[in-house]
Amino acid sequence: MNPHNKSTEELKQIASQVRRDIVRMVHAVNSGHPGGSLGCTDYLVSLYFKVMNYSTDFKMDGQGEDLFFLSNGHISPVFYSTLARAGFFEVSELATFRKLNSRLQGHPATEEGLPGIRVASGSLGQGLSVAIGAALAKKLNNDPSLVYVLMGDGELDEGQVWEAIMYAPHNKVDNIIATVDLNGQQIDGSTEEVLSHGDLRKKFEAFGWHVLEADGNNFETLLPALDEAKAATGKGKPVLMLMNTEMGFGVDFMMGSHKWHGVAPNDEQLQVALQQLAVEAASDY
Repeated sequence: MNPHNKSTEELKQIASQVRRDIVRMVHAVNSGHPGGSLGCTDYLVSLYFKVMNYSTDFKMDGQGEDLFFLSNGHISPVFYSTLARAGFFEVSELATFRKLNSRLQGHPATEEGLPGIRVASGSLGQGLSVAIGAALAKKLNNDPSLVYVLMGDGELDEGQVWEAIMYAPHNKVDNIIATVDLNGQQIDGSTEEVLSHGDLRKKFEAFGWHVLEADGNNFETLLPALDEAKAATGKGKPVLMLMNTEMGFGVDFMMGSHKWHGVAPNDEQLQVALQQLAVEAASDY
């Protein structure tokens, strides 16, 4: 039911186009979060152009479809661009990002009725709980589809996340694949400096999760990791992917610094970024 199923080379081109969208969207309104968006682009592109089964004829209940929830909603630019490029709404609407009366607000919301958005997010710490609820609903409906959710590593500072991390294994919610974006950066600095998480793999395994690791900026290893995650579902344990990414990936002056968590590029920086994000046949909105 995935309308795309692209090759790895095609995914790379789509990812570059999505990254072009991200820097242009944020630049146009001098507002938004490019760092984490650029880092998670390959993951979102993999889900929507290869891994998940879904229909672009959007229905809120999502029955019979794989669902994706973005918990760290501040990286909305990558979510909006991926949804548009996948066919949920017109690519031209990306030009309305963060503008008054736009359906593409700074954090995803449902009241505007944007196809592909099932929950308001960006109030950090809530997405895993929502995804677990959706996964349980699928079990009640005898729906074999899967639920995916992405969280930021800084988001793990929120207590509600750990309640959900306890809840899922206890209730054998084994139709969920949660991913933590491990870019090591959050708004005030590195995650190690702000609040060290220790050994996350050991912590999640101690709570009862099936844990695997992946490089989130390399399709050659990310796609097999997502396949491995899917293969691990249905076996009594929720699945967690610890995904290592580089904040600002693809734009050299943005990479690896928390300073680009929520800062827009200026005119000159935009042009440098676009030169680095070359696409064989760019289709900028």
